[in-house]
Amino acid sequence: MKRFFTKIGEYMGLVKFSHTIFAMPFALMAFVYALTTTQAQFSWLLLLQIVGCMVLARNVAMGFNRWADWQIDSQNPRTSQREIPAGKISPKSALVFVVVNAVLFVALSSTINLLTALLSPVALVVVMFYSYCKRFTAMAHLVLGLSLGIAPSAAYIATTGTLTFAPCLISLLVLTWCGGFDIIYALQDLDFDRERGLHSIPVCFGVRGALYISIALHAVSIIALVLFALTCPQGWLLWSGVALFSSCIVLEHILVTPTRQRNIGIAFGTLNGIASLTLATFVIAQLIVG
Repeated sequence: MKRFFTKIGEYMGLVKFSHTIFAMPFALMAFVYALTTTQAQFSWLLLLQIVGCMVLARNVAMGFNRWADWQIDSQNPRTSQREIPAGKISPKSALVFVVVNAVLFVALSSTINLLTALLSPVALVVVMFYSYCKRFTAMAHLVLGLSLGIAPSAAYIATTGTLTFAPCLISLLVLTWCGGFDIIYALQDLDFDRERGLHSIPVCFGVRGALYISIALHAVSIIALVLFALTCPQGWLLWSGVALFSSCIVLEHILVTPTRQRNIGIAFGTLNGIASLTLATFVIAQLIVG
């Protein structure tokens, strides 16, 4: 039994399950937005289906990324102790894990509605395509953002069977927000990526240029958030959430500068987790109270 739970922990580490907080709150926000602005009816089953699809899609994305990159990870001191390079999970087992989760994702998506069934393979292609991007393009950060940005629109489609402008704004918010903080995260591997011929915004534009691009992307995130907020029921909860989220992004760029990068871990994990959870909590509360 102890071995079983150890293995579960290793697979959760493989997919960085704790990082689900980056996209899940936005999917739930889109779900509640759909319920409160359309004729859609709340269903516990649908909520579980949406959460289940998100978990399965993330398992595919992260599992495939770790499988595709395990040889690169083994050469990078920062990533050499990840589950596959460290020998905790074999490459074959990781690939089997990806295939199983992909099949379950398509199957579960097909139980929601026709559009989610048709789009589920497309979503898988996007989330897996990211893993190879850094081999040939510096735009990998935006592909990662797109992979996570699918979630809010997908949740809206699952709830209503259609897609409108407002959930697309949430997806744009997530795309640029994640792309921006992934650029900051990639600063840690700047020297390694240069030596190995891998592509990233920091490699292409240097530290200062990369941080300027990250700031620009986060400015788009805030604009998209404000535009989305204007489509919601108005109130202090809504705008408090917007202000707190925006403050977290600004603080992220105060903590990480061209001459100070020791706070990348705090900026990437702690601040972004607080930002997503806080925003979703306040916006969902506003949507419920009207």
